Amino acid sequence: MNAPESTPSAVSFGPPSRTLMGPGPSNVAPRVLEALARPTVGHLDPTFVGLMDDVKGLLQKTFRTDYPVTMPVSGPGTAGMQACVSNLVEPGDTVVVAVNGVFGGRLADMVRRVGGEAVVVEDAWGGPVDPSKIEAALDAHPNAKMVAFVHAETSTGAASDAAAIAAIARAHDCLTLVDTVTSLAGIPLEVGEWQLDAVYSGTQKCLSAPPGLSPVCFSPRAIDAIQARKTPVPSWFLDVSLVLGYWGDGAQRTYHHTAPINMIYALHESLIALHEEGLESAWARHRAQHERLRDGLDSLGLRLVVDAEHRLPQLNAVAIPDGVDDATVRRRLLDEHQLEIGAGLGPMAGKIWRIGLMGHTAREENVERAIRALGSVLQ
Repeated sequence: MNAPESTPSAVSFGPPSRTLMGPGPSNVAPRVLEALARPTVGHLDPTFVGLMDDVKGLLQKTFRTDYPVTMPVSGPGTAGMQACVSNLVEPGDTVVVAVNGVFGGRLADMVRRVGGEAVVVEDAWGGPVDPSKIEAALDAHPNAKMVAFVHAETSTGAASDAAAIAAIARAHDCLTLVDTVTSLAGIPLEVGEWQLDAVYSGTQKCLSAPPGLSPVCFSPRAIDAIQARKTPVPSWFLDVSLVLGYWGDGAQRTYHHTAPINMIYALHESLIALHEEGLESAWARHRAQHERLRDGLDSLGLRLVVDAEHRLPQLNAVAIPDGVDDATVRRRLLDEHQLEIGAGLGPMAGKIWRIGLMGHTAREENVERAIRALGSVLQ
């Protein structure tokens, strides 16, 4: 028998250096990348347990809450969404779900998949959730358990009034489940003051850590609802009552899963950097760079599609001019300028570009680079 032919040895991967100005991930700061390379310790090592407590405290400061159940779920933002839905929705529960883009639709789908009844309240893509429609839906469904909505709709660049929606839900004795994947650290988010009940986010947007963790927090009211369930949480991995054995308080932790240790190093470093800058200062920086981008786009004859009062500074939806091919422009930006912007989704596919200004990416030099590159390609 002939010996198998030898194959060339694999070559280490060397990614290109891109300026990431799409809907996420954002560029990761060098100090956060350095944190990823620190020595791995065991997931029950006392030094790592201490780091877990630090991460929880920093996340509470970032969410602006003192909710004891605040932690990162091991998985991207979608895992946080699944954790909130799976823990709070039982078969037969009625949930009012606001849909004004892709991620509101995903919430409704998840509610149905765990056996809940999703009462969908629709608003136009590119606009905010209308609180009066939520109130009308709750009046029509007095048995509703929860209202679920997206604070910052990543597919359209529109922000909704989370405080107003939450107040309506409380008046109807309903919990709130809120997607803050794109809003956390980018625009004001007051989980405690607004009394939001189940909130999830992601590390790869305005926190500027790599993708792979989903910060979540649950109010005491939400924890009471989880503990009162009549059926088991359908996901063992995302069952908060089990995960808390690992992420709970104190030095003694119960093994649940092997945490992504180095990713938690990175999240911790990104949170340290955020609070060195100051949360309000980070919000102001995102707003200032958005205004710089808006003015630059205007000089190119490009317009933003979301009304000014509802625009997300960190996610800018730009109308594609007539006669311009979406994919060609994005490909040339990537190939010729090492610059990534995002395409539209759903009914906005081929009609908008999504330009992200998130976290470490939200800097003057990146805005200027994007305007120069767009101007060059569009000529």
